[in-house]
Amino acid sequence: MRSLLNLTLLLLELYTWALIISVILSWLYQFNVINTANQYIHMVSNFFYRITEPALRPIRRFMPNLGGIDISPLVLIIGIIFLRSLLVEYWPR
Repeated sequence: MRSLLNLTLLLLELYTWALIISVILSWLYQFNVINTANQYIHMVSNFFYRITEPALRPIRRFMPNLGGIDISPLVLIIGIIFLRSLLVEYWPR
């Protein structure tokens, strides 16, 4: 059973990194740092958008409007950290 816990924790950590990469890519797009016409950059950005957006969309519905600031990735990362600590604490030994 411990290997299942380790796999779950690894997947949660990988998803956290995917969220961070998605946020950084959105900032780079916003400030025109990367070339949006580059096919490879577009493909990578689209991949991270597609895997993070389904989890972020419900959070954005309940978050208040803060102008141009989107804190939904931060809320989701805090939720993932909380879930990881609950799994470690209450996993049967």
